[in-house]
Amino acid sequence: MKTLGVVASRYASTRFPGKALADIGGKPMVWWVYQQALKAEKLDEVIVATDDKRIEDICIQYGLNVIMTSPDNKTTANRMYEVSNSIHADFYITINGDEPMIDPAAINAAVPDDIPQNVEYGTNTICVMDDPVDVMDASNIKVVFNDKKEALYMSRTPIPYPYGTLDFTYYKHVGVLGYNKKMLEFYQNSVPEYYKKVESIDTLRFLDYGKKLQFFIADIEKSLSVDTPKDLEKVRRLMRDKNLI
Repeated sequence: MKTLGVVASRYASTRFPGKALADIGGKPMVWWVYQQALKAEKLDEVIVATDDKRIEDICIQYGLNVIMTSPDNKTTANRMYEVSNSIHADFYITINGDEPMIDPAAINAAVPDDIPQNVEYGTNTICVMDDPVDVMDASNIKVVFNDKKEALYMSRTPIPYPYGTLDFTYYKHVGVLGYNKKMLEFYQNSVPEYYKKVESIDTLRFLDYGKKLQFFIADIEKSLSVDTPKDLEKVRRLMRDKNLI
C-alpha cells in the first residue's frame, strides 16, 4: 500500500499573499512544512501541490518534489483529486502548507492500518482541546463522534453544549485529512450541501452525504497556522525558542 503526503501550497491568500515563500530562518515556509512531512514514517512519498509557478520554482530550487495543479481548483480536495489522477497511491494525505511546525505525529495518525478501497473512505486527525479560549474560538473546528470514533458532526461552535454536565472533553479538527481514490472521486463529482454552507467547513460535505469519516486522536504538540504576517512572527519566535532557526 502506498501513502502519498501532499503539501497543499498556493500563492493567493486574502490575508497573506505569497506566504508559502515567506522566509523563516533563511528557508521558505513551504520548505519547513515539507521537512516536517518527511519525518512522518507512515508516508511513502511527499510532494508539494501548487498552482503557482513561483512556488514551483522555489520547490525545484530546494529539491522538493512538486506538481503543478490547475488554478481552477476551488478547494484542497479538488486539488487532491487532480493529484490522484497523476500519481497513483492507495491513500492520499493532505498537509496544510501553512504549518511549518506541524507535528509529524498528526500526519501519522491520519494513516490507518487498513485502508478500504471498495468504498468511499476518509480520515481526519483530531486532538484534545484543553484551553477554554480555544474552545470558544470559531477558527477551531470542534468535532463529535460515536464510540467507533466515526464523525457525527463538526462545528465552529462548542459542541456538544454542556447543559447537563461539565464532564466532557472537547476535541478539534487538526487539519490533516486522508482520502482513498473513491472518496476523492465522490468529492469531485458532488456539490456542497446544507451544513457545509451553514458552517463553512468543507469537510462537512462528506457528512452531509453520509460518507464515512474516521477520526483518529493524536497526542501532538500545538501547531500554529500562518494566516497573517503577525502569525509568521509568532512562528519565527517559537522556532527561535526551540533553537530550530
